Amino acid sequence: QVRLVESGGGAVQAGGSLRLSCAASGRTISNYVAGWFRQAPGKEREFVTAISWSGASTIYTDSVRGRFTISRDNAKNTVYLQMNSLKPEDTAVYYCALRYDTSSMFSEARARLPGAYAYWGQGTQVAVSS
Repeated sequence: QVRLVESGGGAVQAGGSLRLSCAASGRTISNYVAGWFRQAPGKEREFVTAISWSGASTIYTDSVRGRFTISRDNAKNTVYLQMNSLKPEDTAVYYCALRYDTSSMFSEARARLPGAYAYWGQGTQVAVSS
């Protein structure tokens, strides 16, 4: 079993930055695709970004590309989300998730699907004020 704990959320003004961390325990994450999703009040959970097990491949939803950066440190069993130039519309609870996958082919289509992930954290709140 894998346990995920997100941290680093908070309240910032528009244009500010936050760095989210997702610490995993129970198993090494080096065999897992990692993703970040977010859910705003009254809205469905949406895909934000994902990274392959090796870190070689990443994908982003259009609204955050160029502002957010996903990374991972498999030695520390941690996944990160650096968020810059934050906007009020980025306000949401952010969740990290893992999916077992050691394939050499990174499936972007599957990486965008919440249902493809087996393990989820409890979420961390990000609030961006204008």
